[in-house]
Amino acid sequence: MASINLRELAYSRSGDKGDLSNVVVAPFDERDYEWLGKHLSIEVVHDHFEKLVHGTINRYEMPGTKMFNFVMERALQGGVSRSLNIDMHGKSRASLMLGIRLEYGDHDPPPSKR
Repeated sequence: MASINLRELAYSRSGDKGDLSNVVVAPFDERDYEWLGKHLSIEVVHDHFEKLVHGTINRYEMPGTKMFNFVMERALQGGVSRSLNIDMHGKSRASLMLGIRLEYGDHDPPPSKR
């Protein structure tokens, strides 16, 4: 089994609305979009953010723009006006997302790395 760090394949941006945190992931190379769709699952993101996110995580695919939007509920300790959290807007979530290591079989590397 091989693995790759998400930051080698994609960039991300994060935002907030109340106690929701959303992180958009976009591959550098559009050829990796389908591969990321298979490997960057809700379960993988949930395992990575389990100590920070206390609600549901949803993934929205945006094939027209080749991006994924992960919306995390109960993720910001109440939101900007209620939280004493240092990162109350959740801006560090984009960088945290890129720290995910994606596992794949030896015969299934990302298209841009073949």
